[in-house]
Amino acid sequence: MNTISPTAEGLLTTFGLGHWKPASGTWGSMPPVIVAGVVTAAGITNPAVRGIYDVLMVLIFVIFSAACVLWGTDAEARWKKDPGQVVADETAGQCVTLLMIPTAMLGTPLSAFLTLLGAFLLFRAFDILKPWPAGAMQNIRGGWGILLDDWVAGFMAGVVIWIVHIWL
Repeated sequence: MNTISPTAEGLLTTFGLGHWKPASGTWGSMPPVIVAGVVTAAGITNPAVRGIYDVLMVLIFVIFSAACVLWGTDAEARWKKDPGQVVADETAGQCVTLLMIPTAMLGTPLSAFLTLLGAFLLFRAFDILKPWPAGAMQNIRGGWGILLDDWVAGFMAGVVIWIVHIWL
């Protein structure tokens, strides 16, 4: 059996959320949304707060993406191809969507709540349904194959949010 260090397992499973059932990917998508909600509650329309929001989302994105790339092959050897325990990809992919949210959509508590909820639900829908090209990314082996479909799903969800923003 392949061994993964406790640090690697902690990051790959987003601090154990990947072991939560049902729908481990949903649990893994929640931490960035919670961080975004807390920072948004601090006053996202202030440019300094938006800067903090962006830095935190990029930091979460980089850390959990790196975990997938660095230890994804080991995780697949231990568990299986694109293992359900590994939710670092969902954590990173959710950040893509959150980074694409226009600041204006976070201006009031109600609009911020609805936007963050929408970002979460859209990302989960695209991640689960895996429309092209997201689904094709899973054919890549190792950590990149675990990760890239979630980046694409996050981007697709962000595009939908921008379309909603433009129409409203």
